[in-house]
Amino acid sequence: MNFNRRIHAPLAVLFTTVSALILSPVALAADGEGTAGRIDDVYITYFCFAVIAFFAILVTVLSLIQGRLDAKKEQRRHDLDRFNS
Repeated sequence: MNFNRRIHAPLAVLFTTVSALILSPVALAADGEGTAGRIDDVYITYFCFAVIAFFAILVTVLSLIQGRLDAKKEQRRHDLDRFNS
């Protein structure tokens, strides 16, 4: 088992490196134009604002969920203490 890992890990690294070197010219093809076409400053600005908004909303929603779960946990503890006393 350990012998297989010693062989497979370097082979995986070698395969990843070789495939990255082979595919890198393809990524830079078509004059640097990606799948979204030409990118201007307005596009990048709106994209970054969307990323900021996404993480702000994500943190808010997850905090609300955690608050409700904590409230349920405290209620459950209170009920258990009340019934066990």
